[in-house]
Amino acid sequence: MFSKRLKELREEKDLTQTQLGKLVNLSQQTIGHYEVGRAKPDFETIQRLAEIFNVTTDYLLGRTNTRKETAYIISGTGDEDFGFDKDIPMEVREKIRDYAEYLIRKYKEGN
Repeated sequence: MFSKRLKELREEKDLTQTQLGKLVNLSQQTIGHYEVGRAKPDFETIQRLAEIFNVTTDYLLGRTNTRKETAYIISGTGDEDFGFDKDIPMEVREKIRDYAEYLIRKYKEGN
C-alpha cells in the first residue's frame, strides 16, 4: 500500500521522482524503488514524506484511509449548537453532544 500511496501523492502534487527525491534528500532511483515496492524507507523518511504531503504516517503506510487527523472542536455551551466536522455521522454527533452536556453539568455541580 505504501508504494501506491506514495506514487499517488507525488502525482497529485505534480512532482517528479527527482523533485521528490530532492525534497527528502534521496535519489530519483530510490524514490522509484519505493514506488514499485523494491525498497522500503526508514522511519525518518516516512515522517518527512508525510510532512511533505500533509498526511499522517498511518495514511502513507496504508493503515488508514483518512489522510489527516482531524481535531473535532466542540464549541458553545449549554443550549448553543456544537460545531462538528462535516464527516462525523449524526449518531456520533449525538453521543458527543450528550457526553459534553453531561460533563458541563458535572462541572457546574462542582463534581
